[in-house]
Amino acid sequence: MKILVPVKRVIDYNVKARVKADQTDVDLANVKMALNPFCEIAVEEAIRIKEAGNAEEVIVVSIGVKAVQEQLRTALALGADRAIHIETEEKLESLQIAKLLNKLLEQEPAELVILGKQAIDSDNNQTGQMLAALSNRPQGTFASKVELNDSKVNVTREVDGGLQTVALNLPAIVTTDLRLNEPRYASLPNIMKAKRKPLAVISADSLGVDLAPRIELVKVEEPAVREAGIIVDDVAQLIEKLKNEAKVI
Repeated sequence: MKILVPVKRVIDYNVKARVKADQTDVDLANVKMALNPFCEIAVEEAIRIKEAGNAEEVIVVSIGVKAVQEQLRTALALGADRAIHIETEEKLESLQIAKLLNKLLEQEPAELVILGKQAIDSDNNQTGQMLAALSNRPQGTFASKVELNDSKVNVTREVDGGLQTVALNLPAIVTTDLRLNEPRYASLPNIMKAKRKPLAVISADSLGVDLAPRIELVKVEEPAVREAGIIVDDVAQLIEKLKNEAKVI
């Protein structure tokens, strides 16, 4: 079985994002970038499936400028077999990314696609669901457990009433939640080996997808500064303030 893992380059989660002075976007100049944490979990799960003998190949793919190859090499160092870079200078929306991935599936017919449920920069939580619709594959979202069983994949996901397990016929799309696994660290030997693993580059234009933007970014603002809280002496004072000042009870 072949597993495809789309990954995204985002601002490192330890970095405080800054807004450009003209408020046109987030300032990425000289900012440390990293593999999206949800994508790391997806890569880890794909590698574990392969290590368990249930897959023959793990392919990672990323879309964007040449710099995304840095994150693809990171995924290769974690254990992926080969990488594909869909190169474009355009800033893409979730639907365009899903369409590009759907086109790629025609060339790389993976039985299982595992991707993070969302990226920590845009927070859209859309690409996996859109890809499932476009490719007419069943989807299991917010996966906290993934088990392969013959021609099915069982995905356990958290819902309001507890846990729900859905059995999906392969080929399928799975998006990962934080509780699925703990990603491994890449060892120095594996980082060196990753430099020699195959990384193919294809143009986004060659896939024949309309990349014209549908959404206009009007302005980016810093969140409002929160006021300092207060410390109360006891529960009685807390209740009094909630009743008479906040008027929430």
